[in-house]
Amino acid sequence: MPSSPQPFKPGGQSLMVRRVLVGLVALVAVALVAGLIARFTGGGHRSQAAPAVTSTATPGPGPAPSSISTAGPSTAPTGTSTTNPVAPPPHTNDPVVFAKAFAQVLWTYDTRTASQSQQLAGLRAWLTSESAYADPAALASQVPDPTLWDRMRDNGQFATGKVNEAHLPTAFNQAVAADPTKLTVAYVYAVTVTGSQSITWTGGGRGDEQRAITLAVQCRPGHDCALASIAPTVYP
Repeated sequence: MPSSPQPFKPGGQSLMVRRVLVGLVALVAVALVAGLIARFTGGGHRSQAAPAVTSTATPGPGPAPSSISTAGPSTAPTGTSTTNPVAPPPHTNDPVVFAKAFAQVLWTYDTRTASQSQQLAGLRAWLTSESAYADPAALASQVPDPTLWDRMRDNGQFATGKVNEAHLPTAFNQAVAADPTKLTVAYVYAVTVTGSQSITWTGGGRGDEQRAITLAVQCRPGHDCALASIAPTVYP
């Protein structure tokens, strides 16, 4: 009997927090930064990353996905690894449009056709080229490590993300309204995205889970948006 799908837990939060704050300090009022620090250190909703199935039998009780079925296995083709398993960033200067596109590729993967390094490399293509704001550690923390990825591959695990909604958090809007000049330093926007992830694995297993994440998206005038960082908590 396999264990039920267990959520992959992001790590490296200390570096993530420091990086996120570097960007946020440049674009929001002092009051908001203080509020974010408080949430980073003691509250807020955890961001969610892809769960991993580590065996192939029918899931048992425990922290299973919200919807489990034993329908037949997906007809999605298997094959050899591809060099571009992740869709490229969209050409947009709208932080909400960008955030929705990124969340969908983050929540979509196929361990049968891509290696962990290929998946991570594809996601890194979404990062901003400005080193002062790019946070590769935050991005890497959202992807299972190579060992776990191989275990997921042994189970033929793949997932498809679906985005339901995205918006600028209330605190972010309030801070920008209080001092719009803060935004013109780094042009980094906070965007919260909600959606779901459909996960399938060998033996006909399938589960659906709700997903939510807050992203820091850089959208300088005249340039396409790019990912700056991923917050360790989800902001309403």
